[in-house]
Amino acid sequence: MMRPGGHRALHWLGAAVLIATLATATATATATARAVAGARPVPVATPAAAKPAPSVMGQRLLTQTGFRLSGPLIQGGAVIGTAPAGTTLLSFNGAPLPMAPDGRFLIAFDRDAPPTAMLSATLEDGRHVDQPLAVAARAWNIERLDSLPRFAQPSEEFNRLRPAELDQINAARRISVISSGWQQPFLWPVVGRLSGMFGSQRIYKNGEAGSYHSGSDIAQPAGTPVMAPADGVVILAADHPFTLEGNLLMIDHGMGLNSAFLHLSRIDVRVGETVRRGQRIGAVGMTGRATGPHLHWSLKWRDSRIDPLLLAGPMPVVQ
Repeated sequence: MMRPGGHRALHWLGAAVLIATLATATATATATARAVAGARPVPVATPAAAKPAPSVMGQRLLTQTGFRLSGPLIQGGAVIGTAPAGTTLLSFNGAPLPMAPDGRFLIAFDRDAPPTAMLSATLEDGRHVDQPLAVAARAWNIERLDSLPRFAQPSEEFNRLRPAELDQINAARRISVISSGWQQPFLWPVVGRLSGMFGSQRIYKNGEAGSYHSGSDIAQPAGTPVMAPADGVVILAADHPFTLEGNLLMIDHGMGLNSAFLHLSRIDVRVGETVRRGQRIGAVGMTGRATGPHLHWSLKWRDSRIDPLLLAGPMPVVQ
């Protein structure tokens, strides 16, 4: 079910105490993320009475302001929270934030998110509650190609076609859907070798930085089935290959969280169709700008790009 349109002060008194409360969870998430990004992991001491979290997404925290948070407070991470009892209005970094009827909400941190963020709640008795968040930094895989220029000259054909493709992608992301997929444990849409990692970046001649890699690449033969990682509604199903993305499929999981699946050889669902977690939605291919068959899976919440590895967990072992 879809409807048009998008979901789309600071009282720092006591912030030091609140941020200190978050320090243990943040340190654990930082160590995990550095390991994910290929950096040397930093040991984190775990209190003797506490069990280590089973995964980054399993971290749970009850703050002194009444917010409950589950997930990594880290660049590229997504967090599901519950607002304090009696919350009537909620905002994140000053922007309105929708809540489910039970008070649950979703926030996420971009790959280049700043080190602090703010949740704010207005309660039914008129009180205003601010919750500062400390966002841990990541160590990214940076590759230097000092002898190569950043851009090859775009062709006339690319310049002609690309604006309309971007218009379609942006229009799809403005669609708002009703789905509870954002609350589910996410599956990997394809199980295989990770051939490209979220957040990696190349630095070209004269120090010019290329765009960072916005998702995870999974190498598998063309025709390998691709499954929906969570429930959602199809918001874009390209009827022809785009110049870069090839056959592009986009699914919105609710609360502004959407998945994009690139380079598909086939798309098996239609715009407006509701899909279920684990349902077949297409097949791996190498359409668009791809040097071999693979699936590029990216996740975005509002304007923030999310690391699939932090949402879906470690890649399962291929049997």
